[in-house]
Amino acid sequence: MPLQITKAMKITYLFTLIHLFSVQCSPSPSPSPSPPHFVGKHSLNNTTPQQYFEVTHPLPTDDITPSCSVSLLNHSFANTYGSPPVTVNYTPPKSKCKWSVAVLEFQAECKGEQYDRIAGVWLDGVELLRTSTAQPTEAGIFWKVRKDVSRYSSVISQSNVKLTVMLENIVNKEFTGVYDVNISLHFYSSSVRVPLSLVSGIHTSSSSRKLVSVKNNEIGGKVNVDRVLKALYPYDKPADSVVSISGTNGVNEGFWFKIDDEHDVQTTKVKIASKTYKAVLELYVSFHGNDEFWYMNPSDAYVETNHLSTGRAHGAYREVLVTIDGELVGAVVPFPVIFTGGINPLFWEPVVSIGAFNLPSYDIDLTPFLGRLLDNKDHKIGIQIADGISFWLVDANLHLWVDHLNVKAQTVSSKVPAMEIERKNEFVLLDGEFEIEGERESEVTSWVSSSAGNLTTKYKEKIKFKNKLKFKDQGTKKELDQTYKRKIKIKTTNEMGQVVENLEVKIKYPLDINTETRRGLDSGTTVMTTQVELERSERVSGGTDWMSLSHKLNCTGMMVVKGSSVLSGLAENHQNYNYKDGLGCYTRKVDVVNGVVVGDDPSSICS
Repeated sequence: MPLQITKAMKITYLFTLIHLFSVQCSPSPSPSPSPPHFVGKHSLNNTTPQQYFEVTHPLPTDDITPSCSVSLLNHSFANTYGSPPVTVNYTPPKSKCKWSVAVLEFQAECKGEQYDRIAGVWLDGVELLRTSTAQPTEAGIFWKVRKDVSRYSSVISQSNVKLTVMLENIVNKEFTGVYDVNISLHFYSSSVRVPLSLVSGIHTSSSSRKLVSVKNNEIGGKVNVDRVLKALYPYDKPADSVVSISGTNGVNEGFWFKIDDEHDVQTTKVKIASKTYKAVLELYVSFHGNDEFWYMNPSDAYVETNHLSTGRAHGAYREVLVTIDGELVGAVVPFPVIFTGGINPLFWEPVVSIGAFNLPSYDIDLTPFLGRLLDNKDHKIGIQIADGISFWLVDANLHLWVDHLNVKAQTVSSKVPAMEIERKNEFVLLDGEFEIEGERESEVTSWVSSSAGNLTTKYKEKIKFKNKLKFKDQGTKKELDQTYKRKIKIKTTNEMGQVVENLEVKIKYPLDINTETRRGLDSGTTVMTTQVELERSERVSGGTDWMSLSHKLNCTGMMVVKGSSVLSGLAENHQNYNYKDGLGCYTRKVDVVNGVVVGDDPSSICS
């Protein structure tokens, strides 16, 4: 049995099935329990290549000349499915290149017809970027991803290591698109940094145009401005070492674990140095195949009773579980990233969904469990997908901070229970309602004795998950309402009881999807109307430092479909990005109608 069921749980099933006919009659068109994956015919007949992009905040280094740059890879990914990933030798920047900030730049272009593909970039087995491709046009498309990878400085500084890139693609007479990829690293000096308001093209007041020098660490009288470049990384400095928690045959198959079901537990043995005073596990996750739209999967009973041929089932709850020596220590429900072939491909041209080009990673603080790890013995870090079906690509980076003295640690108390889940399934033939609610409250108290003193940390976490899925009109109408909330409180005190850290993290991922399928005018075609509302909301606060992010997406449209191909359609994509911290703001409002960006308004004026 999977881990989440072996723990104490509350599972309630309400199963109602009424056979109105002895012979089932499928409606026309035949329904699919969850959205299929499409390859799109594009809104515009462009004659020149078009730039695609993901809405996000610019990096403060975007308009600064780097101290130096290193070209890592220039490769064309053609018929690479089933082949080993591309692996090349990596050489760090020369010693005369002084840097404290490193930015990975991933550039790609493609033309022809092609599905979207998943890709990963690893350095010495440590994942730096999880990304996906856009679906190309005959005239061609291109895009660029810039990611601050300074948190991997200990790996980037190494020599005699290898860079590995996995992008499985299929090229034949029908799918002709070849993805041409160029990857480089840019390194920036520690002497000058800038706030977001200095990025060109952003409206800003003259009073905010001040350079930030880390030598005196001040801007306009404000201190601790090093947080400007941290984005969502709430740690004082990059880890002293990063350990790959990944597949052992990475150079041949890619370093991610492929997880096919809920019973599949992938483990890696690690031995933690006795001087480690902090440990954070960073998870990279993407979901594919029958679980690409896991949040719209009905129960197994619904699929089996209606004799549907699909494998997209097993309910709509998924969670990535992390264990140490088989004991649950943390878990996350991943953000529902929608790839460019998902729901309605016309939505995502030329502006992709939240996280499609730069998939988020998820941090689980293992510092409270150092008392179990600092014994100079091997321990197994395990990763599992609760209720998962085929397939998930998952790996992790273990970030370790090391003291110059030996460290002692102890877990005083620990309560990390399995998710308490209630399920409600009611359906009559192809119509029904499926509701899943889950909740978990975790609390861990521990202490770590290092050169910083004896520090006691109390970690509290509360997770709430709710998914309500309705099928109507013989399964041709589907309505999804999903919410996920995660709240973390970390309080650290010294021997005298004084608070030295008080960190709070709040996360919300609401998702609403409505689809309707009906018969098309032409033979073999169907017409699908689609609507998606999605938000990534995160807030981190600690002492006087804080940041908040709210990225909302609202898409509506329709498409004429034959098989898995989109023949025509209409689509609107409206996104609002709002980032704030103690130093300033960045907002961006983007509106797209039928593949044309009709509005793109960035601003750094705080409202």
